[in-house]
Amino acid sequence: MPPPIRIGLTAKPHPHALAVLIEAAEWLRERGATVVIAAADDRVQATTQVDVLIAFGGDGTLLAAASAVVQSGVDIPVLGVHLGHLGFLTEVRRPELLDALAAVLEGRTWTETRLLLDGRVERDGAVAATRLALNDIVITRGRLSRMIALDVAIDGEHVCHVRADGLIVATATGSTAYNLSAGGPVMHPAVDAVLLTPIAPHTLTNRPIVLPASADIVLRPTLDGPPADVVATFDGQHGEPLQPGDVVTIRRADRVLRLLRTTTRTHFEMLRDKLNWGS
Repeated sequence: MPPPIRIGLTAKPHPHALAVLIEAAEWLRERGATVVIAAADDRVQATTQVDVLIAFGGDGTLLAAASAVVQSGVDIPVLGVHLGHLGFLTEVRRPELLDALAAVLEGRTWTETRLLLDGRVERDGAVAATRLALNDIVITRGRLSRMIALDVAIDGEHVCHVRADGLIVATATGSTAYNLSAGGPVMHPAVDAVLLTPIAPHTLTNRPIVLPASADIVLRPTLDGPPADVVATFDGQHGEPLQPGDVVTIRRADRVLRLLRTTTRTHFEMLRDKLNWGS
């Protein structure tokens, strides 16, 4: 007889999300599952003890769960339960929760693989920081609302000099996140590509560019004068302050993230629902 499935549960620190998590935990335990509650400060450790991780909240909660999975190095799928606002990544709606949990227990699920970005901050010839991102890596100014300048090179070729509020490097998964707010295109998650989208560019001809996912992207922020307060942000979960001379390199990661699916809802159904297309 196979051992009981080990299910990790994590939630946004909000009373409603925590209440739904407790309900799910009790329901799963009554049916023989081993449940591990992954608090925000021990998500990385918890992912090494489970077969699947379920996140209760919005896209930010799912991104935090995904970050824990990739940091731990394990290869487990992540399922999102939508308790937030827009929720492009969180598949399961609140009324579908028990059906989704039953599908997980009975193995009536499948996974979608999503591209990850490998971002590195290089300083004085060494790697000062490295992080994987599911949605995007963003170079932007922090506290002060000023333009920044970046030199952009792709596969060793100089492409352009961007003056803008920042620059987004997004996956197809992240095309409906910050990229969409900045005027970038929506890409189907099956498209093997990345996006470069300037944020409020000084020159209106600086438009979003779609690149093959194999592209090696090198960004060199120009940090002149007083402290520039420029940050490289990974999925909105981690920020790395940049110093003069830093180089940010971004390429396709060697691994992928698996998102668990329990419904037959398509990407276009999701877009119509979330973006109110045709309403």
